[in-house]
Amino acid sequence: MVSLADRVVVPQHVLVRFMDRESVLLNLETERYFGLDEMGTRMWQVVTAAANVETAIAQLQEEYDATPETLQNHLTELLGRLVENGLIALHPADVGTASTV
Repeated sequence: MVSLADRVVVPQHVLVRFMDRESVLLNLETERYFGLDEMGTRMWQVVTAAANVETAIAQLQEEYDATPETLQNHLTELLGRLVENGLIALHPADVGTASTV
């Protein structure tokens, strides 16, 4: 289950190649690959650069004419499929960050 507070991390064993506005993700360990169309590629770019899934949805909302619920549904479905194929990992957003205390 994808949480809006999760941070998306691309494992070292995943190779990403961009072709025009589309991309291919390859898990070098399992040899499974996943092709992303233009919107899927943009979602992947935003969510892998964002602090968490919620921040990515907010940024995508500014770029696309869709409701936050629609974007959240599409993004969490995509993330779920990528996790199943070992192409991304989800971590709590506060893991690996320095404490402010």
